[in-house]
Amino acid sequence: MQELFPDSSIEKPTCPYTGDMIRAGRPAKGERSSFGQRLNEARERAGLTQTELAQKLGVIQQVVAAWERRDSALKPEQIKALAQVLGTTTDYLLGVVESPKAPKGPSGKARHVFEAVSRLPRRQQQKIVEVVEALVDKAVTTH
Repeated sequence: MQELFPDSSIEKPTCPYTGDMIRAGRPAKGERSSFGQRLNEARERAGLTQTELAQKLGVIQQVVAAWERRDSALKPEQIKALAQVLGTTTDYLLGVVESPKAPKGPSGKARHVFEAVSRLPRRQQQKIVEVVEALVDKAVTTH
């Protein structure tokens, strides 16, 4: 691939957006549906972006954005898959219960990392546990 700015004397353009602007995306134009609000809260609690959730479900990010922004007719299998990926219940997503079941163990990205670790061979898991324990011990003693 040819570099757009091969001459180092030419200043390369910088991105005008800050990190927060890139992560946040475009704000919704109107109020979210009640399902969309619960889906958004569950996704953020799980530590996932719309793109990451979409990849896990085999859809594109725009589909997840649409589910969060307006009323959508989802299939029962889609709602079940959403609940499983987000670590919540279908009852919470559908508004049958007010608050989701509190997940056991870590939440957000830490939960995803530890789930990935749990699929590794036991010997590799033990090495990771040793490193994490050492970091936790050091953090506890410095506070």
